[in-house]
Amino acid sequence: MSMKTTVAAGMLGISLTLTAVPMAHSETLKIVNGTASSTLNVSMNRAVIVESDQPFAELSIANPGIADISTLSDKSIYVLGKAPGRTTLTLLSPEGKLITNVDVQVSLDVAEFKERLQQIIPGEKIEVRTANDGIVLSGVVSSTAKLDRALDLAERYAPGRVSNLMNVGGVQQVMLKVRFAEMQRSVTKQLDGSFGFNRTGGSNFQAGVAGNIGGINNVLAGTSVTTSANGAVGFSFTTGAFQFGVLLEALESKGLVRTLAEPNLTALSGQEAKFLAGGEYPIPVRSSGSDSVTIEYKPFGVELAFTPTVVDGDIINLQLKAAVSALDTANSSTTNGYTVNSFKRRETETTVEMRDGESFAIAGLLQDDFNDVAGQVPWLGDIPVLGALFRSSSYQRQQSELVIIVTPHLVSPTRGEALALPTDRVKPPTEAELFLFGKTSRTGRSNSAVGEVARQDYTGSYGYVME
Repeated sequence: MSMKTTVAAGMLGISLTLTAVPMAHSETLKIVNGTASSTLNVSMNRAVIVESDQPFAELSIANPGIADISTLSDKSIYVLGKAPGRTTLTLLSPEGKLITNVDVQVSLDVAEFKERLQQIIPGEKIEVRTANDGIVLSGVVSSTAKLDRALDLAERYAPGRVSNLMNVGGVQQVMLKVRFAEMQRSVTKQLDGSFGFNRTGGSNFQAGVAGNIGGINNVLAGTSVTTSANGAVGFSFTTGAFQFGVLLEALESKGLVRTLAEPNLTALSGQEAKFLAGGEYPIPVRSSGSDSVTIEYKPFGVELAFTPTVVDGDIINLQLKAAVSALDTANSSTTNGYTVNSFKRRETETTVEMRDGESFAIAGLLQDDFNDVAGQVPWLGDIPVLGALFRSSSYQRQQSELVIIVTPHLVSPTRGEALALPTDRVKPPTEAELFLFGKTSRTGRSNSAVGEVARQDYTGSYGYVME
């Protein structure tokens, strides 16, 4: 038996064998005698040479739009991928018998795309596959920015046909530490002078200049002075048939208000988190088309809403909206018997980008209101020194300053046993401790991890300390 016959016998039962032979810009496949089919993979705009071990007389392609074929000899076929898809190549012998059917799979050429991907984003574990006429990306990338770069590059090769199955690894949770600090200062000063006189001896003649008419009348009558100022001095004297009265009122008030809030919020990258420390104010609202009145609640206080996005490594893109509001009882409106107060509100909204642990001030709002009013009797109020008796002067100044400092941190969850609460170190007292020693609490001891953390002595401006 010849060597050729031995090889043919050994290959009996194998209908089709595909053997890759590297060639420049092509791939050579060999078909051994049989009738079963096997897939032939061809990249788009690339060629594959198919060789048969016996001459063929006819060949056809089911869909010429997917692949183009031409004969190189009676045993060689040139297959060119034209468009992504799947079709069938049929070979017939000179006797009209079927030699084989070959499934031709034409897909996008991703070899160049893989090279460019490694050049632009080196070190990332991104797997590239083809599906029908598109590209499928899978694997784990280290940041959102690199994921976006990979998708942008894939769109260059398959516009609108890119499937993203990639995940972003690393820490993707952001804790935002925000400090609201507001100072409000107000100063009010006022000086009023009142002067009056009347004629004694039974006459009803009297005259005067008064900022406080009731007060100067009390001075002339010798009764106690009624005034809204912090301090007042009044005196009267008689000269002949006339009685004179003088009233000086002085007012000075100072106020200082401090508002401080330090909310800490944690959110997943790309998700929104909200915070409100304050309350809700009821507002009556008349229903449309009816006389019924419903109550709607308007929130006020310290409000915070933010959306963090981990861009690359420890770089965080932050969309932030913060507001501080309070009721303004000095300004109110009355409608249909309902009195509703107004609101004072300071609000800021911004988008910034920073690294883990960096801080910035998103608002340094300074407001300075000044009001100076003087009322006087014409001409008499312009007299030096004595003109103060015919003049009323007031001075008001209000200042407010709001600063919001934001610090983002990349965080990861931890075990609950390692976290301490403000109540871990405090327990209710016994009856003897309460009634005999006047203690309102006692320090608790615990052998758990929480108790161990709670027993630590925090002396700085952090942690929980209750004495």
